[in-house]
Amino acid sequence: MRELLDAKRSRKSEQLSADQLALFAAAWQARQVEPETPAKPDGSDDDDSNAAPGGGESVAKKRTGGRQPLPRHLKRERIVHDLAEEERHCADCHQDLRPIGEECSERYEYIPAQLTVIEDVCKKYACACTVKTATKPPRPMEKSTAGASLLSQVIVAKNADHLPLHRQEKIFQRHGVDISRRPCAAGWPNAPIC
Repeated sequence: MRELLDAKRSRKSEQLSADQLALFAAAWQARQVEPETPAKPDGSDDDDSNAAPGGGESVAKKRTGGRQPLPRHLKRERIVHDLAEEERHCADCHQDLRPIGEECSERYEYIPAQLTVIEDVCKKYACACTVKTATKPPRPMEKSTAGASLLSQVIVAKNADHLPLHRQEKIFQRHGVDISRRPCAAGWPNAPIC
């Protein structure tokens, strides 16, 4: 605050206006009168503890350490680990154990990309005079073994992620698939990457 007042009184070309100084003074006063909230006895951190006393704006919660919560938009899979049936019995008092709660922890797991083979089967029907075959949906590139999702992955990896085609070819080889990076303009049916 003293530096701000000195800056206002000094004869520099860049001086603070009265409005700017009032903003800093208001923030400084709010910080001085901010009450410290005692920790709850059960150790829980609820969002209602952030509310200001007058029901106004919420005060930013200080985190003193620990892990950041994992993002809520990610897909979650719940795996329940339970005691075996013979472990649900107390050896000392010979009574059945009853559930009293659970402990939850979260972790990141990476599931690598998966390649699947989609087999288009076109049924054929015939009579004495004609044969009819069902039509399959059109492909983005005729006579290519790549579907639309594989082509879009290659395009995004090349243009957005700057992953050259020879590296993408090695990534697909690690998946056990030999996809050539040769140009498809030559008409090779096993070269979906352009």
